[in-house]
Parts: sequence; C-alpha cells; structure tokens
Amino acid sequence: MLVAGLVAAHLFSGRMRFLEVSPRSGWLSAAGGVSVAYVFVHLLPDLAEEQETIRRAAGENFSFLEYHVYLVAMVGLVSFYGLERAAKLSRGRRRRAGKGDATGAGVFWLHVSSFALYNLLIGYLMLHREQPGLWSLVLFALAMGVHFVVNDFGLREDHKGAYDRTGRWVLAAAVLAGWAAGLLFEVSEAAIAVLFAFLAGGVVMNVLKEELPEERESRFWAFVLGAGLYAAILLAAF
Repeated sequence: MLVAGLVAAHLFSGRMRFLEVSPRSGWLSAAGGVSVAYVFVHLLPDLAEEQETIRRAAGENFSFLEYHVYLVAMVGLVSFYGLERAAKLSRGRRRRAGKGDATGAGVFWLHVSSFALYNLLIGYLMLHREQPGLWSLVLFALAMGVHFVVNDFGLREDHKGAYDRTGRWVLAAAVLAGWAAGLLFEVSEAAIAVLFAFLAGGVVMNVLKEELPEERESRFWAFVLGAGLYAAILLAAF
C-alpha cells in the first residue's frame, strides 16, 4: 500500500494545481522541510552508527578515510547538482535558439534515467532500511512521498510536456522495480548504509535546489514549519 502511494505521488502530482502558484506554494516548501528533517534527524544519525560497519567492509587500505559515509553523501549531492546544472544549461541554450523553454531530448533522458535509479534505490530501501519496523517504514514512505512531489514540480518545470507524457511513468515504474528487487535479494549491511548515504546527499540537493533560487520566492516559514514538525515526530518516534 505504501509503495502504491509513492507510485501515485508521481502519477498524480501534476493534478495538484494548487501547487502551481507564485510565490511558491507553502505546501511545497513544507514538503521540502519534511524531507530535509528526515535526512538530518533520522537518516544521518543512523548512518553515523553504521560507520564502523562500512570501515570494516572497506578494509585497511582505506583506513585513512575516517568518514566514508559522509563522502558517499557528498557524492550523492554533487551528482544531482551536476544533473541540475545540465538541465538549466540545456533550457538556456534552447531558449536562446528559439526552441522553447524546455530541455533537449538528450538531457531529458539523462535526467529521467538518473532519477529512475534514485527511485529504484528508494523502492529497494522500502524493504531494507537501517531500522526495520512498521513505524520506521511509514515515516520513510511519508518523507519520500512528499519528496517525490517536490521533485516532480522541478522536473515538470525543466522538461514540460515530455515529463508528463513519459518521465513520470518511468519514475513510477522505477519505484515498483526497486521494491520488486528488494523482494528478490538483499545486500549487506554495509551496502545498505552506503545506499542510504547516497540517498541522503541526493535528497538534500534536490530539496535545496528547489528552495534556494531567488526566482522561486520560497516560503521560508513553511519550510521551517515542515522541518520542525517532522523533526519532532521523528524524535518522539525514535
């Protein structure tokens, strides 16, 4: 049921017309706050506890890297920053050439393929998280569901009709594929920690790139409210 909710977030977020306002919808800013709170209050502290597991798995040859998990999170952040820059540069070139305000086909597929892998990872982690249990699953699914809505808003802005025609279906299918992969096999504890670290970096980047640009006219207090309330729920739960 929760996986179906994540799929529905991609398929139906475009119908949430109340989000398409200027200044930016307070609901989108609050959703971004929820996602960031999950990363900083729940995800990263859990990953810090798994650092020793990752160190043992990496071996003595990498003992000089004291904080592997945070390096992986940085890689996730940098990777999605690169994708965002590619999309913005493509839109700019096409606008100057009079071809419309959307990315080219190559960048569209690069963006969608990368986010499909991201969603595949989230679908897999629905079954294999740092902390098992129903409450942990519900909190993870809620944070990722609102995160998908925020992502969809940005992807639809970059790719316009191509995202609604094709992109959202690919991303929805990727969540299901990741969940199915989780039913079939399970990777090591260290690998789970690495996957979560990459996800953490990606979530932070994807939220901040939607909230920080001046033209977004983001709602700071809505962001703070979303982050604060979800942080309180996480602290009470764990």
